[in-house]
Amino acid sequence: MSNPTLAPSRFFLKKSIQKAERTIRRKGSTVTSGKVIAEQSFGFWTSLFDTHHYRLIGGSPIQAFPLKPAHANRSLINQKLNKIREFRNRIYHNEPICFNGPNIDFSEAHDIKDEVYELLNLIDTDLTDYVEYFNGIQSKIDSATSI
Repeated sequence: MSNPTLAPSRFFLKKSIQKAERTIRRKGSTVTSGKVIAEQSFGFWTSLFDTHHYRLIGGSPIQAFPLKPAHANRSLINQKLNKIREFRNRIYHNEPICFNGPNIDFSEAHDIKDEVYELLNLIDTDLTDYVEYFNGIQSKIDSATSI
């Protein structure tokens, strides 16, 4: 994680691991690989598909998507993950996500949901059914649209 090729990312992965270890210790727990993994942010996982990280670890992250078609390469998955991450960050920072000027518009939310479901299908086709069972997004959109 100290490879010079990671300097442009300011050694993001290394710092994320160190931060996780500090957090675990602060909670009075023993640092284990499982706890470090559980402590990582969505940004950590998406950064594994950034070119410099991806190359350094030999392209292993793509194996998380065993059902991907041949055309779905690192770049395509990276774009989708970053689009989802940016949308998630907008929500987290309480930025508006459903307006187009003065009009209520959920098209971007629909697009992001489709991106999430598409990526889930590349992991396991049963995941979309599982997530759909707990998903309340469409009912929230329908409720807000009817206002």
